[in-house]
Amino acid sequence: MALLAVGCTTQPTASTSPTAGASPSVAFNATDTAWIQLMIPMNERAQLLTDLAPSRTTDPGLTAMAAKTGSRLREDLRRLRTLLQLSGVPDTRPHEGHNMPGMVSLTTIEKAAATTGQTFDTIVTAALRAHLTQSRMLCASERTYGQADKAKELAADIATHTAEQISWLDRLRPAQAVPGGNTAATRP
Repeated sequence: MALLAVGCTTQPTASTSPTAGASPSVAFNATDTAWIQLMIPMNERAQLLTDLAPSRTTDPGLTAMAAKTGSRLREDLRRLRTLLQLSGVPDTRPHEGHNMPGMVSLTTIEKAAATTGQTFDTIVTAALRAHLTQSRMLCASERTYGQADKAKELAADIATHTAEQISWLDRLRPAQAVPGGNTAATRP
């Protein structure tokens, strides 16, 4: 499973018996809880980065994109925390302090906070592109291997929005092709 490939370990899951007020179709498996517990810190870090944009960039398009992305991240975080609570799994923050693919590092946030203009734009677009790309991959894994309908629905919703945000980011700062056909950092 893709979630295990990025360093997740299995976490306890809610029993298959329904919790108070929940239907049997809401049972969460290890993929569901691992996905939720990974997406929360990933989105928290990305939100820290988007919150810097209004005071750091001079690009109105990037300011608008960061504002919309930040708003979306806050909404997704609210929904992810609700799902975590519904799963019955305690919020143990198993990914606290980790730097994994797509997770904006604390060093990146510090560098972004210390820069402005073009340098900031380069940092934020590269980090957001990595975050959005990894989020979309994790959501695909959740939709394939997850069990809880509500988690799979949220993964589908997040995947749709990340695809839209990647398209917007591509219009603002196209990714550069590198030898071998991969994409690298955005243009300066």
